[in-house]
Amino acid sequence: MRLLSWNVNGIRSVHKKGFCEWFRDETFDILCIQETKAQEEQVPDDLLSPPGYHALFSSAERRGYSGVALYTREKPLSYRRDFDGRFGEEGRIIIAEYPGFVLFDIYFPNGKMSQERLAYKMHFYDAFLESVGACMETGRGVIVCGDVNTAHRAIDLARPAPNRKVSGFLPEECAALDRWIDRGLVDTFRLFESGGGHYTYWDLKSRARDRNVGWRIDYFFVSSDLAGRVKDAFILPEVTGSDHCPIGIEIDL
Repeated sequence: MRLLSWNVNGIRSVHKKGFCEWFRDETFDILCIQETKAQEEQVPDDLLSPPGYHALFSSAERRGYSGVALYTREKPLSYRRDFDGRFGEEGRIIIAEYPGFVLFDIYFPNGKMSQERLAYKMHFYDAFLESVGACMETGRGVIVCGDVNTAHRAIDLARPAPNRKVSGFLPEECAALDRWIDRGLVDTFRLFESGGGHYTYWDLKSRARDRNVGWRIDYFFVSSDLAGRVKDAFILPEVTGSDHCPIGIEIDL
């Protein structure tokens, strides 16, 4: 199976930048989208139900904000849009159950705006880990993807030193991702690439993409029981249209 994930920074915006052509030409079994910034009724018609795919959407109560989507060839057995009744109001979560695994398509919060939003982000991280941990305890394999909004290690951003006090690379945020690893989640990209210079987000205003001054804040994690089945993990920096680029894995399921 080939799974892709992409923070599109507005599904209506990227729709005007060749997204449908990319969707048609790319090969995938599942595509997870973050930051749709749209209610379901605002999604362009040709992205509501593309031929060959089932489409799921989770929208924020606040219009034009957040939102995730899932395009999947195989219809999930079930799905939900929150962590056991929590954190569903901002449209950041789709959890889809398949016969061989459970998929978490998540747009994690950004903590830069205020201390309140940072606290919300950290509580969201805790609720996520509880939810994914409960899933793993039942013996089901787990795949997690999305915009995590944190660079885990210094190697995951171009300028770690000046960003050590900036949300996205705060010690407590990095420690939260350490807890994911300790709980049994595996960063798939690091199964295949140990070097630096590989990023998934670049600031648009400073044209940072031209200089590759970026952050790796978009991830695919899998539970340790699935790690040996991951055949490839990759970043697609040549795909434009957003301040993020797509990422993906190929996994034998």
